[in-house]
Amino acid sequence: MSAAPDIASQRLVSGQAWDDFCDTLKLAGRHIAAIDGPLSDLDRAEWYRFMTRLTRSSMERLIENAEPTRPRLRDMVWRQSINVQTVDQDHLMCQFDTARDYRITGTRGTIPYFVMALCTCPAPATPGAEDWAPQGLGGLTRFDPSNLKTTGFLHSGQMQVAPDGSFEVILAQSDPGPGHNWLRLTPETNCILIRLVWSDRTREEAPAMTIARLDAAAPEPVTPALIANGLAWTAQAVLGYAELVRNWWQGGQGNFAAQLNRLDYSRAQYLSNGGVPDRHVAFGGWEKATDEALVLEFVPPPCEYWNFQLCNVWQENLDTFEDGNGWINNTRHTAEADGTVRVIIAEHDPGLSGNWLNSYGHERGIWGLRFVQTQATAPVRLWRLPLAELEARGLAALDPTTVVETGQFVD
Repeated sequence: MSAAPDIASQRLVSGQAWDDFCDTLKLAGRHIAAIDGPLSDLDRAEWYRFMTRLTRSSMERLIENAEPTRPRLRDMVWRQSINVQTVDQDHLMCQFDTARDYRITGTRGTIPYFVMALCTCPAPATPGAEDWAPQGLGGLTRFDPSNLKTTGFLHSGQMQVAPDGSFEVILAQSDPGPGHNWLRLTPETNCILIRLVWSDRTREEAPAMTIARLDAAAPEPVTPALIANGLAWTAQAVLGYAELVRNWWQGGQGNFAAQLNRLDYSRAQYLSNGGVPDRHVAFGGWEKATDEALVLEFVPPPCEYWNFQLCNVWQENLDTFEDGNGWINNTRHTAEADGTVRVIIAEHDPGLSGNWLNSYGHERGIWGLRFVQTQATAPVRLWRLPLAELEARGLAALDPTTVVETGQFVD
C-alpha cells in the first residue's frame, strides 16, 4: 500500500479530495437543522453567511497560510468574528504542520497589550489521505481545527523589549537560554495565535511582526499532498465551527438557549477554544422581542482592558466592524458618577443615560463581557422590559424587584 502522502496526492489528482471537501461543506451547511428551537429568517440568513465567512477564513488560515516553507503571520479576514471575537482585537495566525523551530521579530507598537498563544488541535498527520464527509461529526473527535487548546502563552508585559521597541521571540522545543523570549513548542503544536488588543484604533500603532523558520529553509512549490491536506483542514474547520456554535447555543458546552439573559463566568468555557488564562470572560445567551429592551449594569474592576459585546446566535458581533455599534470598551463608553456602566440593548436609542447597542432586528444571540489582565470580575444587574415603558418612565422603569442578578462563576 502507498504511504499516506502518496494516497493524499492520488486523491487530489483524481479529484476525490475536492469532492470530499465539497461534501463536507454541504454537511456543515445543513447542520443548522440540528438547532432545536426558534430561529428567525434573519438568524437563518446569517447562518449561511457565517458558512461563507468560515470557508473564507479557513482557506486563508489552512491553505493560503499553511505552506511549511513560507510561514506567515496573517490577520484573520475582514468581518470574520469566530467565537465572540471582540472588535477591538486582531488575530494573527500562522499554521504549523509540525513543530519546527521559528523566530518572530517585530516592533512593540503602542497598543496597550498583545499576547502570543501556542495552540494544538486534534489532527492526523496526513488528513488528505482519507474521506471525512462520510465520517460526519464523528470525524471531529480525530480531526477538529476548531478545537484549539492553548499549550503556552507569552504576553507583551512579560517580554524583553529593546529600548528602540524591537523584540524577538524564539519558538522552539528547547530553551534558547538566558536573554531570549521563549515560547516552548511541543511536537503537537498546530499553530500560533496572536491577539492584538486595541483601546483606540485611531490613535494607536499596531506591532509589526514577521515569522521565519530558524533553519532558513528555501521556499518550495506546493505539492498535491499539501493541497489535499489543506482542503481537508479547511472543510473540517467549517464543520467544526458549525458544531461548536450549535454546542454553545444548545449543547453541553454552553447550552445558552436553555438559560437566556444571563452572563456566567466560566474558565472552562473560555479556555476551551484557544483562550489564555490572563483574563476573565462571562458568556451567555440573550433574548428579547423587537419591541423590548434589555438593560445591564456593572462596575468594571481595574484591568488592562475590558469590553462588552453583542453577538448573534452564531457568535458574530452584531457590528460589522464599520458601523461603530455592537460593543463598548474601556475607552469608548459612558459611565455614571459612581462608575456604573449601563448598557441598553434595543432597536432604537431610548434617549437615556447609558450606552445604547442596536439589536439590528435580532431577537436572540450571545453576548460576552471580558476583563483582561485582572483577577477581579464584575456582577451584573439585568432587566428585560418593554421598550415603550423604558422610554415613557425612564430609569424609573428599572424595578429593583424584577432585576436579575447575574455575573457569577459557574466553574
